[in-house]
Amino acid sequence: MPQAATSECSDQMSMNFSALGRMVRRFPRLHLALSAALAITVVAMALSPESGESHPERKQALTLPKPGTAPATGAASPVATTQPARPRPAPAPPEPEWIELEVQSGDTLSALLQEHGVTAAQVHRLVTGDERLAALARIRPGETLGITLDDDGELNALRYHPTRIQTVKATLGDDGRWQVQSETREYQRRVRFAEATIDNSLFLAGHAAGMSDNLTMQLANIFGWDIDFVLDIRNGDRFRVLYEELYLDGEKVGTGNILAAEFWTQGRHLTAYRFETRSGDADYFDSEGRSMRKEFIRTPVAFSRISSRFNLGRKHPILNKVRAHRGIDYAAPSGTPIKAAGKGKVIFAGVKGGYGNVLILKHGQRYTTLYAHMRGFARGIRVGSRVNQNQTIGYVGMSGLATGPHLHYEFRVDGVHRNPQTVPLPKAQSVSDNEKPQFLVQAKRMEAQMTLFAEAATLASSNVL
Repeated sequence: MPQAATSECSDQMSMNFSALGRMVRRFPRLHLALSAALAITVVAMALSPESGESHPERKQALTLPKPGTAPATGAASPVATTQPARPRPAPAPPEPEWIELEVQSGDTLSALLQEHGVTAAQVHRLVTGDERLAALARIRPGETLGITLDDDGELNALRYHPTRIQTVKATLGDDGRWQVQSETREYQRRVRFAEATIDNSLFLAGHAAGMSDNLTMQLANIFGWDIDFVLDIRNGDRFRVLYEELYLDGEKVGTGNILAAEFWTQGRHLTAYRFETRSGDADYFDSEGRSMRKEFIRTPVAFSRISSRFNLGRKHPILNKVRAHRGIDYAAPSGTPIKAAGKGKVIFAGVKGGYGNVLILKHGQRYTTLYAHMRGFARGIRVGSRVNQNQTIGYVGMSGLATGPHLHYEFRVDGVHRNPQTVPLPKAQSVSDNEKPQFLVQAKRMEAQMTLFAEAATLASSNVL
């Protein structure tokens, strides 16, 4: 700053102070002292800390400690507590990475798994670890399997689908044993109706009504104790069926059980209703609750033809002399399965003269059945074996004195030969008395449902609707 300007500023300040001094000297000294003291007091109060101020009482909410807990050290209040820390949940184990395998033609379980490092010993332990896993040895093309491997490449889990609704999962436990779980999905079931008149064969009539072969076989089995489908069926016979169709995810996958059926043949009207007892057993009964099932079936070979009837004065076709024919001959292709006529026990299985391969079953105390000229016996059939009705016991052949493949079938009551076509067959157990009211209500409901379906079909076929 230039010296001249500085000199001017100093002169101006001197003039200001001089004027201030003259003004102060005009006031009495007592007033000046009091004013100075007041100013000092105001300044002191402004600069003093807040702790010197007067404040209203503050209210604070206190959290009382829970019984048995101590107050936290260093807390603002002696009664304040800290909440105990909750343990964090253990992290979920990562989902295993499933390897999906599709069975191709010619594949075996061992070959599929060995491609992923699974040893033959592991495969053996797998399929022998549980009866539900034994089916893995019979996998078919188109089926799929899922497997997981541990860090060492060892098989530790497997899942497969024996059917479209069943899933079997096996997991290797810490003890080295396979733990098996089975889950079954439920079908969606829809009731359907079919009816037809027979003008050629039962199967052709069933096809015309939109029924599968399996459904037609069900129908034949239901009435098989009262109708010989080889001999009794005539053109003009007819039937009605109420049955289930099975669906998965909206897609039809097959047919279920027949719920009710009617059959008209040679002036007879037969009815059958499916009923499940409280014990879980399901069977077919007539409108009065009597079992449709007899102790024996009429025909042990399905849909064959009779080549020789029961005849005590028949001339033998090979020996060319009269020899009583004490049974029925059913001609059928070689290898056709032969069914047990009833539940029983094998008392003979072997060769018996001109009968060739023979099997004899004993049913209770009074009845026996004989099956001759067989090509061979079914697996597991031997003396002492027990068999169920309709179980395959052997196969049609022409062993012994036979001019062609057929089954010779005999039925004996108390050791006496009886005509298998006409002998009265004992009935199986009917609906119990305590369940009969429930059965009758259900049968009436199915009868009404069958009638409604039949009337709707009649109207539709007559173009009324």
